[in-house]
Amino acid sequence: MRKTPCSTAGAAALWLAVLACLALALPAHAQWKWRDARGQITVSDTPPPRDIPAKDILQQPEVVLRRPVAPAAPASAASAVPAKPAVDPVLEQRKRQAEQEQASRAKAEEKQAAAARQDNCRRAQEQLATLDSGQRIARVKTNGEREYLDDTTRAQEAQRARQVIASDCR
Repeated sequence: MRKTPCSTAGAAALWLAVLACLALALPAHAQWKWRDARGQITVSDTPPPRDIPAKDILQQPEVVLRRPVAPAAPASAASAVPAKPAVDPVLEQRKRQAEQEQASRAKAEEKQAAAARQDNCRRAQEQLATLDSGQRIARVKTNGEREYLDDTTRAQEAQRARQVIASDCR
């Protein structure tokens, strides 16, 4: 069987594509993975914010210590005041604003979730009061017929309402 130039070129292109994919996958090792305050998992190539505790950091890149290439500085230079890294005040201000916005968004989401829990609690309490009142309760089926709740269904609905009350009425 004889190989045609087309099949050889196709195989070479395939191997080249495989090697390119492998080469592109190498930077994925320098990934950070952490769980934020809401419990969501975040993956990034930058470290997590400082407010994330160490126990919530799920993955971090390996630290590779390298020896300095330049010769050691003389002792007199070591006693000099260490140079502070240059900090851009505008960048720091933007960073603080972003952190404040993130904190305010988290607070607003928590308020919204608390309001939803309170509303669910109120509705569940009303449902339980209606079920415990002894009145006949009817539902409308999809075909438009009325279905009256029997004792078993009423007990199931009451149990479901009690579960919602237990979880949302704290």
